[in-house]
Amino acid sequence: MKKILTLLMLFTTLGIANVSAQSIRGANGQYAGKIESDGTIRDDHNSRIGKIEKDGTVRNASNSYAGKIESDGTIRNKNNSRIGKVESDGTVRDANNSRIGKVESDGTIRNANNSSIGKASGVDKRLAAVIFFMDFFK
Repeated sequence: MKKILTLLMLFTTLGIANVSAQSIRGANGQYAGKIESDGTIRDDHNSRIGKIEKDGTVRNASNSYAGKIESDGTIRNKNNSRIGKVESDGTVRDANNSRIGKVESDGTIRNANNSSIGKASGVDKRLAAVIFFMDFFK
């Protein structure tokens, strides 16, 4: 129990991952995968496709360093180049600062044309943006 409470406090303080697993759904509401309490990301077949560590480090399916999500929403690739940013309102921008989508407060994910492309309710906006808009896990 003490270990669980410690993890809860750690994840809450960092704001990177939720303590319970969170489902990710595609545009038609179909189950697309989940983010587990330790940051592991699984696809709809329960295969591990990557992990986001508590410090924002992004790892791909082979556990290689793929990039990082910084506390200000900046997203960097494995070469430490800025490839995007998630603004505080959920707007997702690419490396050229072009708007490529938005993560709404209810977890709805919208593309640049404002069409719904998925849902990640309860998932941190930065995590949802990385999963839907960046190529770390494709």
